[in-house]
Amino acid sequence: MHIDMNSGVRSSTKLAEAISLSPRERAGVRGNATSELPSTSIFASRLSTAKRVQAARRFLITWLVIAALNLTAAAKKVVVLGIDGMDPKLLQTFVEQGRMPNFKALMHEGDFRPLQTTMPPQSPVAWSTFMTGLDPGGHGIFDFIHVDKEKMTPYSSMAQAYPGGRPVNIRSWSFPTSGGGVRMLRKGTTFWETLGDHGLRSTIFRMPVNFPPVKAPGRALAGMGTPDLIGSLGTFSFYTDHRSDFAPVVSGGEIYEVTVRSNKVSAQLNGPVNTFRRFPSKESLELLEKGRAVSVTYDNPKMLQDFVVYLDARAGAAKFVVADQEFILKEKEWSDWIHVEFEAIPHLLKVSSAARSYLKQLSPKFELYVTPLQIDPEDPVMPISHPANWSKELSANLGRFYTHNIPEDTQAFNHGVLTAREFWDQMIFAYEERSRALDYLLQHQDEDFLFVYFGTVDQGSHMLWHFMDREHPGYVQDDVLKDGIARLYEMLDGRLGRVRQAIGKDTLLIAMSDHGFAPFYWKVNLNTWLLENGYITLKDPTKQESGEFFSNVDWSRTRAYAAGLNGLYVNLKGREKAGAVAAGPEYDALLDELERALLAMKDNRNSRSPVSLVLRPGRDFHGPEKDKGPDILVGYSRGYRSSSDSPLGLFPKSIFVDNRSPWSGDHCIDYRLVPGILPPHHESDTDARGSHCFAPARIRSFVTRRTHWQRRPGS
Repeated sequence: MHIDMNSGVRSSTKLAEAISLSPRERAGVRGNATSELPSTSIFASRLSTAKRVQAARRFLITWLVIAALNLTAAAKKVVVLGIDGMDPKLLQTFVEQGRMPNFKALMHEGDFRPLQTTMPPQSPVAWSTFMTGLDPGGHGIFDFIHVDKEKMTPYSSMAQAYPGGRPVNIRSWSFPTSGGGVRMLRKGTTFWETLGDHGLRSTIFRMPVNFPPVKAPGRALAGMGTPDLIGSLGTFSFYTDHRSDFAPVVSGGEIYEVTVRSNKVSAQLNGPVNTFRRFPSKESLELLEKGRAVSVTYDNPKMLQDFVVYLDARAGAAKFVVADQEFILKEKEWSDWIHVEFEAIPHLLKVSSAARSYLKQLSPKFELYVTPLQIDPEDPVMPISHPANWSKELSANLGRFYTHNIPEDTQAFNHGVLTAREFWDQMIFAYEERSRALDYLLQHQDEDFLFVYFGTVDQGSHMLWHFMDREHPGYVQDDVLKDGIARLYEMLDGRLGRVRQAIGKDTLLIAMSDHGFAPFYWKVNLNTWLLENGYITLKDPTKQESGEFFSNVDWSRTRAYAAGLNGLYVNLKGREKAGAVAAGPEYDALLDELERALLAMKDNRNSRSPVSLVLRPGRDFHGPEKDKGPDILVGYSRGYRSSSDSPLGLFPKSIFVDNRSPWSGDHCIDYRLVPGILPPHHESDTDARGSHCFAPARIRSFVTRRTHWQRRPGS
């Protein structure tokens, strides 16, 4: 069957060859000077920004290959903890407070520093660079979302589904002549593929932008970018008898109106679209009823699973019946994973899934939260692991677990479906699942290289910053959550300590992050700025705040538009569906104009400059994908970030808005302001203060020496 991932939102050289290429130092990236750049960065301020971009991407992949292939004569294995969003300044603060004894010990064993991240410093971009050694011009990931310039619609940048062959239709049934599938959109060769080419096995657990998982010697479980069962990057369900308490549309979720009758609630879980079934569309039926001659179009229905909730308000509990399963939840209690099946073809084909439920409230209001429907690791309908049966093996030993994109449900918290404390509980459950998986992998090591990803610090820093920062416009006093981010760092310190105890002396341990963090005080509606400065024209200015994804834009009179969190596009003739700007001098002049205007932008409320960096992928990136992303990448100053409306083609009235939402910390800004953390390395191996990448000849030497004594028989 075909699951539509598009509803939500290997042509490169071998890695070792890519590393051996000499850097191409192109025109420098222009940007405002800022005193907030990290003074202790491994990339000293004497380097130009363009050089630092090249140094960062080359250093990351070089370090990993050397570590795995022969960093020292004693190190025969490598373990990497990939901690999304761990910030070097916060880490140093917590170390000095005595909260992080294991990180302190690791720091003392090597030269531990901030690590420059990518531009933009978004997780899919940074991890793609980490695993391939390529900048976005090489791996093709510029943002969480990209723009289909023919349809002028957004799509997920990480993976894309494709349909099966032309179907054979028999009344209301439709059978494709060949199977559909899903393809990864990231380009480039990963470092573990290169290790595999040299006979080394890797276990890659939940690496972002690795869906479907790369096939290489070893094992892999897909991470960020993996869809849920309905093909989105995570859609929760919320059932309530007070639907009007919530916004009509909630991003990242669906809110369903239910009725309590005789202490009973009947509802349905909404599964994926059933592409084996088809029914005439509502529009076609209306035209047929009017006697119109029409070519009938068809819609595919959703698969549904009924469930019933029996309420006992006096006991403060409810009994749930889902197919042949029954379980009881008290108010404010979470269920374990519940197996859910959807019937695609009666008696022939079922689609397996899993979900968790949270009985938020019984009365006076009924409120039930259900997690996004997971691709079931016990019986996955899409390829989430390599080999294909590894997810089943993991589930047999660990129980079912979150498989989709990002487990922490930030959107449910952001929209008031979950409270801050409820979000904390859900986040910690996801963290504990990952911790158990790490323990299992450490106990069953048979690989040369192990990578395990943790996203808890990143998601927690996004959602808990306003509890610890009294200067935040959305500051909330909470005696527990004010220390929430620090507690998450402490938990990861405990994980680091567990790994240090489990590994032998012949194992090199690396703890690293892809980017750091900053407060998110002020939202920037970049499309509104473009509108007010004459770059965008609306069809109907009286409906500025209406419509979806540029539906009110007059493209014939629009020269530029913003999409994604950092991207700005020229409406280019021959590329965009209704391009208005000619390639060549007109295009170049517009980019120059936009760059000057962005850097001159002022927030008149506080006289600050919201933009501190402008980067042009066509000029500053390298590789065959560099012209397929935005024409400009906008680096916001500390405290600023794109609003959530602007990336979706919306036009709020104000350019600058105080951020009072729970999503209160961020990193999608000027990359120089949010470095990650650098793994320790020994002074005998490199001059850490003076060198930002290793000589290619030395890399080839390490490859030769490492594989000479550890090549596996038959590899």
